[in-house]
Amino acid sequence: MNAQLSIGDFSRATHMSVKMLRHYHQIGLLEPADVDPHTGYRRYTADQIPIAQVVRRFRELDMPLDEIAAVLAAPDVRTRGERVATHLSRLEASLEAKQRAVASLRDLLAPEAAGPPDAAAGIELRSVPAVPAAAITEVVDAAEAGPWLRGAVAELLATLEAQDLAPAGPAGGIFADDLFTHHRGQSTVFVPCAGDVRQIGRVVPLVVPPAELAVITHAGPTTETDRAYGVLGAFVARHALGVDGPMREYYVVGRRETPDTALWRTEVGWPVFRVAARAGADPAAGPGAGPGAGAGAGPGAGAG
Repeated sequence: MNAQLSIGDFSRATHMSVKMLRHYHQIGLLEPADVDPHTGYRRYTADQIPIAQVVRRFRELDMPLDEIAAVLAAPDVRTRGERVATHLSRLEASLEAKQRAVASLRDLLAPEAAGPPDAAAGIELRSVPAVPAAAITEVVDAAEAGPWLRGAVAELLATLEAQDLAPAGPAGGIFADDLFTHHRGQSTVFVPCAGDVRQIGRVVPLVVPPAELAVITHAGPTTETDRAYGVLGAFVARHALGVDGPMREYYVVGRRETPDTALWRTEVGWPVFRVAARAGADPAAGPGAGPGAGAGAGPGAGAG
């Protein structure tokens, strides 16, 4: 007969609190071997100690309780391994994101590099002409903007291919102020193209309006474009250039071009007041200023 342990002894053996063991019993994750019908006392067997240790390790890895239950209920070793591997993949992705955040924070806390910040950032003033494009416009939550943007760009490219139309430049995005101020707002993603786009589903033809923009290029993953936004916002404020209007982003290099996020390039455009006659004399106007360059990810990050 397998030796039984009281809930207190089982707690000591597994380093799980009594409160936790009672909760796991209530949700059916780790049920005691026996419950006294008169006293309600729970008793566990020694064979359950390894199972409890596995549960504890999974919880240390932030695995949700329902997924732990699915792993324990797996009908065979292969299925169990697949379920564990799925969580570990998510964990690795989360760890990479945290490592990027730590590196970014260290950069932010480091002393500023010598030299004018605007010159170091490579900000330029750019006149962007109107361009015909295929577009998708919807009201989007900021938290979902990245996945929405990736899906919309893929849908636009597939629609253009189906209609034998070639992209005439990188994909871009236009984002209303509400997306930033209220984390929910109108978002438009577009792909410039030559030729008449036929409306199919969410995809409609659109003439992207011209704009005067202060533009900064962000190098790296789109999850870190907030730093580019910060530098650009400070530049616009210092030079009193800001005007009402949506932000723009152009995705010059992203996941479709390379899996190496270090090579990704996202242009962020802030609407500004600019008199054309002064453009040539403006010290912020860089040699690369001019129409045509694409812009980058989106407020939701992860466009690529």
